[in-house]
Amino acid sequence: MEPIIAKLTEQFQLPLNSPVLIFSLILFIILLAPILLEKVRTPDIIGLILAGILIGPHGFNLLEKSLFVDVFSTIGLLYIMFLAGLELNLIEFRANANRSIVFGIATFTIPFALGYPVCHYLLGMDVSASLLVSSIFATHTLVTYPIASKYGVTKDPSVPITVGGTILTDTGVLVVLAVILGAHNGDLTSQFWTRLVISLVVFVAFMALVVPWIARRFFERQAHQKHSHYIFVLAIVFLSAFLSEVASLEPIIGAFAAGLALNRQIPNSSALMNRIEYLGNSLFIPFFLISVGMIVNVRVVFDGFTVLLTAVALAIVAFAGKYLAADLTARLFRLRAEQRDLIFGLSSAHAAATLAVVIVGYRAGIVDDRVINAIIVIILVSCVVASIITEKAARQLESTAEHAQDVARNGNHNDEQILISLSDITESENLVRLAVLVREKKSSHPLAVVTVVPNTEEAEDNVARAKQALEDVRAEASGADVELSVMATIDHHPGVGISRTAREIGADLIVMGWPQKTGFIAGFIGNKFGSVLYQTRKTVFVCHLDAPSSKYTGIFVILPPLAETAEHFDLYWRKIAKLAAEHSVPVQLNCGSATHRAVRESLKKQKLGLKVEYTEFSDWDEFFIVFRKMSDTDLLILVSAREGEAAHTPYLDQLPLKLEKHFPALNKILIYP
Repeated sequence: MEPIIAKLTEQFQLPLNSPVLIFSLILFIILLAPILLEKVRTPDIIGLILAGILIGPHGFNLLEKSLFVDVFSTIGLLYIMFLAGLELNLIEFRANANRSIVFGIATFTIPFALGYPVCHYLLGMDVSASLLVSSIFATHTLVTYPIASKYGVTKDPSVPITVGGTILTDTGVLVVLAVILGAHNGDLTSQFWTRLVISLVVFVAFMALVVPWIARRFFERQAHQKHSHYIFVLAIVFLSAFLSEVASLEPIIGAFAAGLALNRQIPNSSALMNRIEYLGNSLFIPFFLISVGMIVNVRVVFDGFTVLLTAVALAIVAFAGKYLAADLTARLFRLRAEQRDLIFGLSSAHAAATLAVVIVGYRAGIVDDRVINAIIVIILVSCVVASIITEKAARQLESTAEHAQDVARNGNHNDEQILISLSDITESENLVRLAVLVREKKSSHPLAVVTVVPNTEEAEDNVARAKQALEDVRAEASGADVELSVMATIDHHPGVGISRTAREIGADLIVMGWPQKTGFIAGFIGNKFGSVLYQTRKTVFVCHLDAPSSKYTGIFVILPPLAETAEHFDLYWRKIAKLAAEHSVPVQLNCGSATHRAVRESLKKQKLGLKVEYTEFSDWDEFFIVFRKMSDTDLLILVSAREGEAAHTPYLDQLPLKLEKHFPALNKILIYP
């Protein structure tokens, strides 16, 4: 018994040294902190930071800063910045580029301008220390970004504005730091500037050109090696972070650049994105937040009046500067109060980047212990305040009156039902992936998959085999955290079986594969009795999707005259907008002027925020001229019409045949509203 007690005593000596025990403690904190704080309606982030304070070297000393803790906390910080770049809607980001630049300049210059006189004249710091501490006010860490992600408001314009501004201001701070250190050490020469500029240019070129090319080739060649995709993504993130360090930048800049470089290759609703977010939000990011708490020493507040005065003065300047920058941006671009508060909440947390800058200054002898202790207090206060502000603003943004009106106008998307018809199991992956991408996130229904078995003597055996084969289809949807319902039914004609199933489950949209046999498309379109098009009035997507979706560079949409008269006009435009957002690609619209006006009104009514490049097209006698503007890497979406509808013409019935003949390998979707 005594050896066991001695062994336990050895294992539980403080600080803990056993990697197994340390990891177990961290996991229990990550598990229990959100559960306990949910009862007092406190953001998870605050609980994790407070837990870090309690278990850290300045609390109960359960853990000390070690290589183990540093590695996981670094991964968490890089993960936050990587997700910020990966989840950005690049089209929206480009549309808000000017706003991001304005906010980036404001959130750098205003805190800097307020901080210098306070540091130099009120607190008595010298010029170098005043410049360094003032630059610290300008920097911030997106500690509260997971809160915005949790409430689903990362697509709101205020978030890309803040993220873009973060990159600008953090880059500016790091350049200022390099200049201050160079001046302090006497190294501020022309060689210093040349080296800095060249390294920046090489880094940007590598991230913008080389990484996307490598990613496209990898995902194409390793399309079926799903387990390797996540490892590849992590490798790119850390390689980019390292190259960023080599280029005299902080690793967080490289991680964000990796997110931007991989943005188009990883759709937001894909299985890979689900894995990335799951591991980051479940393990790495909470580990980082705990490590932030571990560096906080609450006792420094009581070390003397000087430290307290310095901390209060610096905290007031830090919050005032960030709020004024957010308020100025909101006023200039007419943003709402909750959007201003979200910008303020996201940009007011000081953590790793702030600590990194001040520690570099401390080691160089530019700032003293008083500043270090004051900055640690600011880190604690800013993370708590920023979490509360971001939580409140994100909740308001999610549940605004406008949002409620949108639901009333656009219908209840919680009840959306999508039916995927499979005639060939080999085409299942692309069809399921498409359905996952266009599916409403709040839909309470699983994706329904059906295959129709001919009504023969072997029908029952064929149904059993079909159901077994359909079970393999579940993997694609389950990887994206989407439930799948598989069915096999018996009927003399596939179209009748599909239509009957669609009516039974109340499907809103039917997704089908493109007929594989040459010439069979004619029978598919022309057989009024057997075709699903004439057995149901549901919206039908007929899809030919061979190339990986990561290759799409745009969506090329062609609409016939009077397409706007279709009953489900808004529905399919909502799906087109979701596809464009998932792949971060532009939409090129080709139609008549009246239809174009209807498209703009539909997008505005549904508040989809889709940017459309319009080309007037009305000469259907010279139909194929329009394809001169289309790239081989575009996804073609052609909207047709059933016979008897206002938009229907005999020419539309011939288009599928012509597409099959002239563009057999083109990725295309034929929509019948």
